[in-house]
Amino acid sequence: MALRAVRSVCSAARLVPWSGCCSVRSLSYSSRLLSARKYTDKHEWIAVEHGIGTVGISNYAQVSLGDVVYCTLPEVGTKISKMDEFGTLESVKAATELFSPLTGEVTEINEALADNPGLVNKSCYDEGWLIKVTVDVPSELDELMSEDAYEKYVKSIED
Repeated sequence: MALRAVRSVCSAARLVPWSGCCSVRSLSYSSRLLSARKYTDKHEWIAVEHGIGTVGISNYAQVSLGDVVYCTLPEVGTKISKMDEFGTLESVKAATELFSPLTGEVTEINEALADNPGLVNKSCYDEGWLIKVTVDVPSELDELMSEDAYEKYVKSIED
């Protein structure tokens, strides 16, 4: 299936690649679609636009965690440093801490997660994002994994 056709099918079905229905390795075109996303080794991702980074957890992380039933997120205005814990996700299986990919200030939290934490599972790259932060130290982005590097990292821990 051509990339354009896949995009059309995903758009028509309101699906986002890697939204919980696909494994990390199943989408060979994913690096072209998600090339702006960077990843931590703790499975958080960040996508930056106009100096603001949107942070969430990867598909691998949400699958490993299981059904998310509760989340704790920081208040808007909270200053966080790279790899600071900024919240938790609790599932029926376990609880996990969330770590900031970059240094910045929280500008927004995903209010929808208060009533529907399952959005993290349903759409971890779209509706299930966690926080938005300023990018105070842009060079920290260079220290994060690209899509391809993250895909290889996940493959290495699955083997």
